[in-house]
Amino acid sequence: MSLHRLRRLLRALLLVLAASVAARLAIAVPFGLRGDYFAGARSSTSSPIISVVDRDISTATIASNWLSEPPQVFRVRWFGYLTVGDGGLHTFAVESDDGATLSLDGQIVIDNGGVHGPINATGTVDLDAGVHAVLIEYEQAGGGYLLRWQWARGDEALGPVPAWALSPRRVGAGRIRAARLLDLLMWGSSLLAAVLAAWWAWRDRRPIASHLATWPGLASLVLFVALTIGQTWPLAASPGRLSRNDNSDTVLNEWAISWVAHQAVRAPAQLFDANIFHPEPRTLAYSEAMLVQSALAAPILWLGGSPVLAYNLVLLAGFALSGWAMTLVLARWTGSWVAAITGGVIFAFNAHSFTRLPHLQAQHAEFLPLALLALDALLTRPGPRPALRLAGWFVLQALTSIYLLVFTAAALTMAALSRPADWRGPRLRQVAGWTAAAAGLAAVLLAPYLLPYWRASAESGLTRTLADAGRFAVTWNAYLATPARLHFAAWSARFFEGTALFPGALALLLTGIAVARGIAFRDPRARMCLAVGLAGLYLSFGPHAPGYATLYAALPLLHAVRAVSRFGYLVIVACAALAAFGLADLMRRTASPPLRRALALCPLVAALELSPAPIGYTRFDGIPAIYDRLRDEPAAVVAELPFYRQGAEFHHAAYMLNSTRHWQPMINGYSGFQPLSFHAASDALYAFPDGPWFEFLRTRGVTHIFVHRMHYPPTVLDELDRRGLERVADEDGIALYRMTH
Repeated sequence: MSLHRLRRLLRALLLVLAASVAARLAIAVPFGLRGDYFAGARSSTSSPIISVVDRDISTATIASNWLSEPPQVFRVRWFGYLTVGDGGLHTFAVESDDGATLSLDGQIVIDNGGVHGPINATGTVDLDAGVHAVLIEYEQAGGGYLLRWQWARGDEALGPVPAWALSPRRVGAGRIRAARLLDLLMWGSSLLAAVLAAWWAWRDRRPIASHLATWPGLASLVLFVALTIGQTWPLAASPGRLSRNDNSDTVLNEWAISWVAHQAVRAPAQLFDANIFHPEPRTLAYSEAMLVQSALAAPILWLGGSPVLAYNLVLLAGFALSGWAMTLVLARWTGSWVAAITGGVIFAFNAHSFTRLPHLQAQHAEFLPLALLALDALLTRPGPRPALRLAGWFVLQALTSIYLLVFTAAALTMAALSRPADWRGPRLRQVAGWTAAAAGLAAVLLAPYLLPYWRASAESGLTRTLADAGRFAVTWNAYLATPARLHFAAWSARFFEGTALFPGALALLLTGIAVARGIAFRDPRARMCLAVGLAGLYLSFGPHAPGYATLYAALPLLHAVRAVSRFGYLVIVACAALAAFGLADLMRRTASPPLRRALALCPLVAALELSPAPIGYTRFDGIPAIYDRLRDEPAAVVAELPFYRQGAEFHHAAYMLNSTRHWQPMINGYSGFQPLSFHAASDALYAFPDGPWFEFLRTRGVTHIFVHRMHYPPTVLDELDRRGLERVADEDGIALYRMTH
């Protein structure tokens, strides 16, 4: 087949892919069951802590949704609809530790209830072809937990219930089948397009570098923007409506970047005095301030964009910029754009980043490779310019995340220690002097940013103990876990416990080449990256690693890190860089043109291998208009009810997002830390309308109350009216009252 016909066929496949994606979005049939996660026993709470659509009903899904740290006692309820293609006898099996029940069309099929170890129970039922209501209830009473759901038709062997057969709402079997066919068409056309693109690259005798055009830096940026859209699909199709707001941390981050954009142009000196946990000061310091991400989001918010739109666009920018920055650095270090782009793909689209989509603070690592580049320049030619660059890149990375501040500091330290020949002997004084100057400048620039965190820690006890680090240390399973579809379904799901750090098979292969060939030891830049990876591997085990307790006592920066497992991200950083060194060496030693063209496909192979797309998102329909009523209210203080207690404090995140419409102080709040005043409010307001709620709100200076009516009987609002509170508005199931003192 000629190159011309190949290009025409490839264009046709891309049109088919675009049409199938558009049709799939129009059908809007989500696959999976609605899962409600509750803390405590059945009688402890009536409100779920987490509500999400789960495609897979399993232990791994439970661990992922609880971020690998579920409550000691919890329960989950999955409900929705099961589509049966062919009628007849169906066998279902539920293996659980502790109790679980399965109901179909209101009839219990399996009752595996009670407190017990792993027990596998089965049930057989005659089902007609079509849609059937399904309910799975699971309870965990303590200790280990386990859940597996399987089915089989007739005499077939038991197997997992596929996601395409499940939907959270009732839809016709025809739409289910159409959605499934479109999914198959999307994946098939994507795979065939990738094969044809590879064939075209193989047949085209021009070197891959010529396709990067005259401006390889700009061309690689465009490439990473396109890859980001594909890897996070379908987020870019509707960034203002799709979201990960099923996770309260996402909502917290949407509020945080919105607050910074709001306050920075009005009262920058009070930037950290956020509107939550009234009357506590410096409440922004209870979690990540994300000043860099907020600066990127600010123009979107100032132009009227929603916090969800701003979050999603900044999220996409994080993937693209991180991959691009690593590519620019590796292109300079390896001399190969193909190797550099491969390393950039591995660095940007990694397992750790995809499992942390709800955490915007983790998605902007673009300054880390640039800081390593500046350190390399400082060690090679000490002077003011590389010192200034090192300080600048470090400060920018620190302003994205406290965690990344610590990770970057650890990476730079280990990278410098790996190159003793560059600072020992007569060079020591010069290198040490300019390094100290860079560190001093960074400290001065970061002082206004870090001071509120230090004061919050001193005043509120906001610190991470050694015991905290032990609870969040990594296990070896994490280094075998990945959400990439190619690996997850085949083998990785059994290792998935919430933290995913598998670098990818191609990354490990190319890193192995760099190590086996000795490049990782001979080349000082590759050796820097190897040292960074080894440091991240060691630190990710926290107190379980020998000597960590001594480091914790000696290095105050480690007190800021609770989830020490995230140090494992540095292993991925190292693999991305070393893979580029390995591929560049392989391409230099390869004389065969066909083999060189095959190696030129490594960026595409890496992207396909690491892809989790399509990713499931939830729909965001905006903030209710009733919150606009307080926008111009002078000296207002807000409370939203119900007021959730510890263990269910996640729900306050939604209230914080609501507050972005008015920015009035509120006693509600959700963050990485809850002050004592929050617990006092919880005790006084949890039993509303019983208890001393009125007196408490009055002493806190609350002027307005939002009451979410769905959580209370109608008589509650009547009682508020009789109490003398003024009902200002009642819209969308939310009643707004003005307190009368």
